[in-house]
Amino acid sequence: MNNNTENNAVPLRTRLKQLRAAQNPVDCNRGALLIRGRLFTWLATNCTKLKEAGKPVPVNIAAFWSMQEEPQLQPLLRQWVEEEGYRVSLPVVTKTNAPLDFRLWDPEAEMQEGAYGILEPIGAVAPPPDIILVPTLGYTRQGDRVGYGKGYYDRTLAALKEQNHPYVSIGIAWATGDMSGLPHTPAPHDVKLDSILTDKGWAVPAPVLA
Repeated sequence: MNNNTENNAVPLRTRLKQLRAAQNPVDCNRGALLIRGRLFTWLATNCTKLKEAGKPVPVNIAAFWSMQEEPQLQPLLRQWVEEEGYRVSLPVVTKTNAPLDFRLWDPEAEMQEGAYGILEPIGAVAPPPDIILVPTLGYTRQGDRVGYGKGYYDRTLAALKEQNHPYVSIGIAWATGDMSGLPHTPAPHDVKLDSILTDKGWAVPAPVLA
């Protein structure tokens, strides 16, 4: 990212965090429930269609451990593992300025605090993900994403593309992160997401698994 783009992104992130923080906690709880419900329904519906067509079903989901101010995904992740049999992994920061690693998550296993104070699993290295849920602070209706400025997900998604590994990326955001009308110029290294889901619905249409 060049200096001008980064300098513009700093006040943008500050504004997006202010909008996020101003939300009513009751609305946040309800919104997170809606996000989990839509995600569950989307995956279940797509998997049913794939099974009916005799096609392989995606089982490897790279999620993230929601921070307090983010939509809470943990109940859905537990349901996916314990009731649906999916393999859920979470990101692990092993090096700065490098792609993320993903390790399998066991709901009953101990976790450790990572480099940025986010809990990380201690489990085995996960298979490459079929679906990646990406924490998203700000977004456009074209799939552009603003994260927290460290670039880990851009590097991770770019690395998977370089390996020719097929995946579907879904940004998870609050609707307050809609950057329509806000100044934003994507950096050359930014990777667009396939879809974005918010508490108000799909801001970028739900992807179809093929």
